[in-house]
Amino acid sequence: MNIQKHTADVCVIGGGMAGLCAAIAAARNGAVTVLMHDRPVLGGNASSEMRIHICGADRQGDIINMRETGILEEIRLENLYRNPNRNFSIWDTVLYEKAMLQPNLTTLFNCSCVNAGMEGITIKSVTGWQLNTYTHHEISAKIFIDCSGDSVLASLSGAMYRQGREGNNEFNESVAPEKADEKTMGMTCLFHSRKYDTAQVFKPYAWAYTFEKDDELPYGAKGHGWFEMGYWWVELGGEADTIRDTEKLRHELLRIVFGLWDHIKNRGDHGADNWALDWVQFLPAKRENRRYIGDHILNQNDVEAEGRFDDLVAYGGWPMDDHHPAGFCAVKLSNPATIFHSAPSPFGIPYRCLYSKNISNLMFAGRNVSCTHLAMSATRVMGTGCSMGQAAGTAAALAAKSSQTPRDILGRIRELQQVLIRDDCYLPWVKQEFSQLTKDAVIESSSGSGESVRDGINRPVGQEQHGWSCRPGESLTLTFSQEHSVEQATMLLDSALHRLNALSYHQGDEQLTSVPPEMTKSYTLEGLFNGTWTVITRVENNYQRLVRVPIQKNIQGVRFTLHETWGSDQSTVYSFNVE
Repeated sequence: MNIQKHTADVCVIGGGMAGLCAAIAAARNGAVTVLMHDRPVLGGNASSEMRIHICGADRQGDIINMRETGILEEIRLENLYRNPNRNFSIWDTVLYEKAMLQPNLTTLFNCSCVNAGMEGITIKSVTGWQLNTYTHHEISAKIFIDCSGDSVLASLSGAMYRQGREGNNEFNESVAPEKADEKTMGMTCLFHSRKYDTAQVFKPYAWAYTFEKDDELPYGAKGHGWFEMGYWWVELGGEADTIRDTEKLRHELLRIVFGLWDHIKNRGDHGADNWALDWVQFLPAKRENRRYIGDHILNQNDVEAEGRFDDLVAYGGWPMDDHHPAGFCAVKLSNPATIFHSAPSPFGIPYRCLYSKNISNLMFAGRNVSCTHLAMSATRVMGTGCSMGQAAGTAAALAAKSSQTPRDILGRIRELQQVLIRDDCYLPWVKQEFSQLTKDAVIESSSGSGESVRDGINRPVGQEQHGWSCRPGESLTLTFSQEHSVEQATMLLDSALHRLNALSYHQGDEQLTSVPPEMTKSYTLEGLFNGTWTVITRVENNYQRLVRVPIQKNIQGVRFTLHETWGSDQSTVYSFNVE
């Protein structure tokens, strides 16, 4: 048997959006990291295999400026720069590049985790089977992060987990069912269609279902508004087992998909004469099954109370979107396919939800974190998963470096929070702590006040801008009382958090399709040497929000000058820190 052995500080299982962010965060914070992923492309539900758009706390409407930043925003901006046509293969490549070019990170594609080597309550190694090379990969690591969604390490390690819906008396959740059960939310298969210049014929498959009337479908005739992108309510599995029954459920979902398209094309006038199927999702996108148990189990009341935890390390904002276990069949029971229970945006997620209660070196991020069913119905979306993934990866790196357990990092929570904020993760109600050099510096700007770049809140919140607004040609200067050795300058620029950038490929023109016009494109950073301003760097094609500029010199001050945006007559600097 062919076995390749790897030694790492951190091993991440699952390369969906949460796992990718966890792996990148761990690697960037100095941990030798291995990412084991069982598919050929990264992104999980957001990949070209599933094509689910990334949503989270930024719900638009009355909720703006809450988009998740950090690694997810970096990836979104990369995609806007490289992929204006929203091509899924290019999107896959953006994710692939982020992993493959990341120092300290090794990615094993097409590799399924099949075993865990245990020593008491500690995972010593995991083994994966790589189908296309007929090779077993064994990874020994200090910390393991399960971002598989299905919680693959639960059964392999003996980690505590729960499945199904809690009864309303366990956590006093007002909208939970009266009695606990094993029911979950189901899985979905989507389709995409394309419009042609001439009429297109669809010949139905005999094995597919037949839906003669609109009222046989969830939402009736109103439900056909998005036939170019498919329907989330083509969902099954909540009354079965969304792990062991996946193949049976997949076939049933495909019977529904092709029967639904037959209905749209051949059974009534739905305005689809010139439309034809372009793609069908053959790998179902899952919502729920096993959830790990951590030191805290997030519940409905935590979410509704805004989650103002002392150990807050991530945040959500999607409503409690509780899909009926019967999924597509709920219409036969005269039930809605989902019920939206309100949730604030943002609500905090504590660090104690991201590590195992009984396995000493196991962490997790994504839809499998320590939540009740109801809380999970809000935290399961991918934007929130990325926020948790970056927090878990960062904490894992801190633990691995100091030979601590994830639980030990709870005693270093302020340090973890500040590392996350410096890496552009927004943590509601937690402010950035600036270097003493930045705090003591004299701030001068060519217009307005620049004080807000060190107020510790690095984005607009409510009616407060929390940034320095500027136009091309204007400058912001930090001057020190004496010469200081400065390693780098870090700036957070304007990525238009008020605009919609959900990576939704078929939902109208309100979506960003290019670098936001407010983004700084060209700027100069200068240093004050012996009373003279000297250019440290001039950047001509910036499209990222988080910018770090190495300086590594003794200087008396630093000056940022905006030269050009990507189209707007104004931009904003949200944070300016030197250290």
